[in-house]
Amino acid sequence: MGEHKVEEELDEQKLQVFMKALLDDLRALDYMLDNDLIESGVRRIGAEQEMFLIDERLRPAPVAIEVLKRAKDPRLTTEIARFNLEANLTPLVLTGDCFGQMEAELKEVLAGARASANHFGADVLLAGILPTLQKQDLTLENITPAPRYYQLNHSVTKLRGGPFSIHIKGLDELQLTHDNIMMESCNTSFQLHLQVGPKEFACLYNLAQAITAPVLAAAVNSPLLFGHRLWQETRLALFQHSTDARSATQQARSHPTRVGFGDSWLSKSVLELFQDQIARFRVIMIREADENPLSLLAHGQIPELSALRMHNGTVWPWNRACYGVANGVAHLRIENRALPSGPTVLDEIANAAFFVGLMISLPNEYGDIAKIMSFDDAKTNFFAAARHGLSAQFDWIDGKTHSASELILDHLLPLARQGLKEASVTPAEVDHYLGVIEERTRSGQTGAQWMMKSLGALNDQPREVRNRLLAGEILMRQKGEEPVHHWPVLEVNESDDWRQSYQTVGQFMATDLFTVRPDDLVDLAASVMTWRHIRHVPVEDDQGRLVGLVSHRALLRLLTRGASANNENHVTVREIMTTNPLTVSSTTPTLEAMEIMRLNRVGCLPVLDDGRLVGIVTSYDFLDASARLFKEQLTTTSESESVKGNRETPSASSAGAGNYHRFGAP
Repeated sequence: MGEHKVEEELDEQKLQVFMKALLDDLRALDYMLDNDLIESGVRRIGAEQEMFLIDERLRPAPVAIEVLKRAKDPRLTTEIARFNLEANLTPLVLTGDCFGQMEAELKEVLAGARASANHFGADVLLAGILPTLQKQDLTLENITPAPRYYQLNHSVTKLRGGPFSIHIKGLDELQLTHDNIMMESCNTSFQLHLQVGPKEFACLYNLAQAITAPVLAAAVNSPLLFGHRLWQETRLALFQHSTDARSATQQARSHPTRVGFGDSWLSKSVLELFQDQIARFRVIMIREADENPLSLLAHGQIPELSALRMHNGTVWPWNRACYGVANGVAHLRIENRALPSGPTVLDEIANAAFFVGLMISLPNEYGDIAKIMSFDDAKTNFFAAARHGLSAQFDWIDGKTHSASELILDHLLPLARQGLKEASVTPAEVDHYLGVIEERTRSGQTGAQWMMKSLGALNDQPREVRNRLLAGEILMRQKGEEPVHHWPVLEVNESDDWRQSYQTVGQFMATDLFTVRPDDLVDLAASVMTWRHIRHVPVEDDQGRLVGLVSHRALLRLLTRGASANNENHVTVREIMTTNPLTVSSTTPTLEAMEIMRLNRVGCLPVLDDGRLVGIVTSYDFLDASARLFKEQLTTTSESESVKGNRETPSASSAGAGNYHRFGAP
């Protein structure tokens, strides 16, 4: 959990004072390491659970502040967006039924959060990325009103010196820019903490780096962003892009990002990680100094190292070192930040057990991982896992390439079992949680794979309908507590109130657009209409700005003027296009768009967001929605009272088309 007591106004003098405190904290930590003042010989586990708040339409619900006030649970706290929450679980000694205790506490906290959210017409959903998120949700109106988040946004955007650029390639490709850090709020994770001793820290941290790849491969749960099918764990790419504070100069010289995997093994101690953070990354958030750590040590007291912890909280490696003090005793933790939220609490705890089991057993099995695996292989494996999940190929310590599934089933799961038994975790828990990992891996159905297969089954539905169906099914299955490898692939005939997906233009507009330029030949525009069975073609200039619209009627008028075939071949789009066409935005209510069409007698409205063409909506779309409503009313009147409300989703043939060529069909 990040520190919330921050200075809201930064000046050079305050920054210098904070830097002095930061360096003093580092010296104090060095002294504590040299004099064995940090706890050893104890293993504890803990976790942070991030979550989405959703409304009755399964869209983000910006009610986090209200939910927190009503819940009154000190384990719950804010996150960057008003539709996110975070839960901080109680640290537990790694032994006995600790994983069962963690699962029980997490369910208890989520139940309390859900009960509070229900009071405001909302619910809680665990997902790496919420399928129904839209770019318009990521405005500063939805940032949590707290100094930490305002300062974070201000400092990172100032350092960046321009908009954030998001470019991710998967099955689809997403490329966009954004002017604030709210893209970060798309990501929610299950962050696992493992307490380790100071003398073993370097060895175990390197091991955490190496094993994150196979653990992540079995845990991927974020294949979708704004309807685009990207990486199996898209969170990783998105988080790195959304907080990239590097200037153009820093990017040109490949300066590291604040979110990353690192560039080398750790050599000696945790001190190197903190030194590297201070040397590489500018201070972007400060708090008033509240202690003199060296003086406290001189008097036999343990310092909080609040300046060091503050700066550490603004750098986000996928495995992060953490310093803490509990009951006057200092300790060190490795925080794994790569695992996503969901699909269920059971799946998350199973992922945690797999990671921890490997962390316990592999030091004896492998020794120093840095001596038997290259760092480049560990880093390559990590990103392969994020992109491909269980289909990833890993270069492992034996010099051979293994599939993720093979490595997990044949080699790593037995070692994880051994590690948990060494930690005296009860045999029943070992079998239960690692059994989930084994069955999930054998079936090949991670959360990401379930989503991708379900999307394929829903291919004939509009994008918004698919996203809503996915979110609704995730919520239902999550509450059922069955692990994801048991989930059946979502089918079209599974009921949904599809009318919720037609409330705004952006929910069902066509986004697969075919456009022409003003100086293109009319023959090209006519050919595109014929090939794609459409009646309207937007006209863009070389900068991608909408400058006109060519309609089927305009082509007919050209023909009725008696233009010869020879002359027609030389007529340009500019000569027949409608300039300054009426437009709407993706957030325009559907009824408002229909009224614009009716009053102005137009059959098509280009959709612009921030001046950029993002879609098109036609009268055929509204006719289709009306037909669906009429069909549903007929079905409803013929049903008995006992089955009212159990309406089937309309068939693909009657569903609103999601692709441009179906919207304009003559």
